Amino acid sequence: MRIEIINTGSELLLGTTVNTHAPWMGIELFKLGLRVQRQTTVPDGEAINLAMSEAMERSDVVIVTGGLGPTSDDITREAAAEVLGVELITDEAALRSIEAFFAHRDREMAEDNKKQALNPVGGDILPNPNGTAPGIYTPPRMSGDRLCALFLLPGPPSEMRPMFENEVEPRLRSLARTHEDHHVQVLRFTGVGESDFHAKLDKELMAIADLEVGYCARTREVDLRLIGSKKSTEQASQLALSAFPGMCFSQNGESLEEIVVKLLDQQGKTISMAESCTGGLIAHRITNVPGASEVFTHGFVTYSNPAKQQLLGVSATTLEQHGAVSEAVAMQMAEGALAKAQADIAVSVTGIAGPGGGSEDKPVGTVWIGIATATSSKAIKKFIPYGREIFKQATSQDALNLVRRTLEESSNEAC
Repeated sequence: MRIEIINTGSELLLGTTVNTHAPWMGIELFKLGLRVQRQTTVPDGEAINLAMSEAMERSDVVIVTGGLGPTSDDITREAAAEVLGVELITDEAALRSIEAFFAHRDREMAEDNKKQALNPVGGDILPNPNGTAPGIYTPPRMSGDRLCALFLLPGPPSEMRPMFENEVEPRLRSLARTHEDHHVQVLRFTGVGESDFHAKLDKELMAIADLEVGYCARTREVDLRLIGSKKSTEQASQLALSAFPGMCFSQNGESLEEIVVKLLDQQGKTISMAESCTGGLIAHRITNVPGASEVFTHGFVTYSNPAKQQLLGVSATTLEQHGAVSEAVAMQMAEGALAKAQADIAVSVTGIAGPGGGSEDKPVGTVWIGIATATSSKAIKKFIPYGREIFKQATSQDALNLVRRTLEESSNEAC
């Protein structure tokens, strides 16, 4: 199925608003076994008509976001009606829904909002319980010989995403009739690079029949995307897991922080963390995961040496003899976070993000990551000389992976 997305809004092209629709929708469609062949961003105005007309000539489905508001620059409905060659009429049920939206909030509805109840003749209204802009679906038959389905969705993510999940996805499944033996699997690895896959696995993967392979590399992470029959994806998955043992943290597309929270929850354990150079990023990632409150107790951001001493009990002598960026301090930070929080496991990071502050024996990019449990503690050294932002992201990734490996090892020992 050829799917094209058109995102409307001058603010997207001016750079004042980041287009989050494109990546989010691509991921959601991929889960259905569908992929986007093209994404276009156009400004408000007549450009929408041209983009919609051209897209419908080459696609089976066109999804348009934005331009369903009550103002003069919201003309997506009008553009769709013009391209389809039909009239716009007021949908009474949609109008009542909009009126109820304002009444429920004890607000007066402006006359301009009635425009949002307009619907191309023959189209279906997609309800929007989260806003005033109903969506619109026009089935393939309405586009004549083009046989292209058209979806018009509101621009705000809080309105678009629920509508996509509740109204668009069921219709796409019906339109696509995806083959039952079509499988998609995403394996996520850390501690291994994209070039490692190329050197070690590419030839073997390419030899598997009915298999499409793709990679997506991020900081300290590589996704291996497998598309094909159940047999081919299972064969490829086993090859990858055998080639890089212990480096795959997810076989279902979960993030590393989701895996860590899941492991902690499964083992009935709690975690605390002591961060210096990452400034709270590790805690931020953990608390982005629903259910983190059940396993995460304390986060100490101890950027200065006095903070490390006062909050974590790091020894002044240790700081003086070894410096803040050292194995000894990383271990004392983790042990202090463990004791203060009375947690089951604690992780710490202390390093030099740069661009200044390095030395010959501790260059910019040096970081120590500590891990402590009731029975042991240790610290590992990493070198990440790639600028502050990447340094922080990579350090948080390595710290979370150390937690993951420690939890998996303790689980294996218990078995």
